[in-house]
Amino acid sequence: MPLKLSSSAFENNQVIPKKFTCDAEDASPELNIEGVPSEAKSLVLIMDDPDAPPKVWEHWTVINIPPTTTTIPENSVPGTQLTNDFSKVEWGGPCPPPGKVHHYQFKLYALDIELDLESSATKTDVEQAMKDHILEETVLVGTYER
Repeated sequence: MPLKLSSSAFENNQVIPKKFTCDAEDASPELNIEGVPSEAKSLVLIMDDPDAPPKVWEHWTVINIPPTTTTIPENSVPGTQLTNDFSKVEWGGPCPPPGKVHHYQFKLYALDIELDLESSATKTDVEQAMKDHILEETVLVGTYER
């Protein structure tokens, strides 16, 4: 079975409920993981918004998630969080400017290593550290508009 990421809060390419955004509780949604390769040593989760001008906006990056993880409960931290583009080491829910639907990518990577990075590491640092170590990857997309 290939690596799969899903959520009990929303279906792929569907609207992320307001509860998980800056307009309400700003809690991270429950995520479910299936099909992690047996040789995986860790998982990495990156949630970003490619529709945010002027660059892809990083909302949440979590590294060194145990590969045995099958559920990330709502509003929980499954591994080591890194600093997001809000300059916080936490989940930053969807919070787009009014007028346009934004697509939020929850990108899950199965790696053959654990990453040795500080919490101040950037998404670019993570992507460099993961290079040549990705066993499988998958994406879950949610949308939100204000």
